[in-house]
Amino acid sequence: MTRTVLTLILLLMVPVAQADVLLIEEVRQAENMAVPVNGQTMAEVEAQFGTPSLKNNPVGDPPITQWVYDRWSVYFEYDRVLFTVLKKGEVVGQQTQGS
Repeated sequence: MTRTVLTLILLLMVPVAQADVLLIEEVRQAENMAVPVNGQTMAEVEAQFGTPSLKNNPVGDPPITQWVYDRWSVYFEYDRVLFTVLKKGEVVGQQTQGS
């Protein structure tokens, strides 16, 4: 009985471990991508990456603005980048296409 329970637990842990490895690999690859970085101005981002497909109006106080590009969204506070968020599966999708 104990052996069966232990085997079941180990089998259930395998997908979780694989997902963790995949996520770690995606983070490592994302660090090497050219994306807007914290502190860049809106003008710098647009000069470097072109016009976004969508510029949402600022909301809140301080004003937060979202620009949407094909592979990521970038969020600004006033006119400075707060952070960039890759679209779900972007790095993994690129790796699959390139393999």
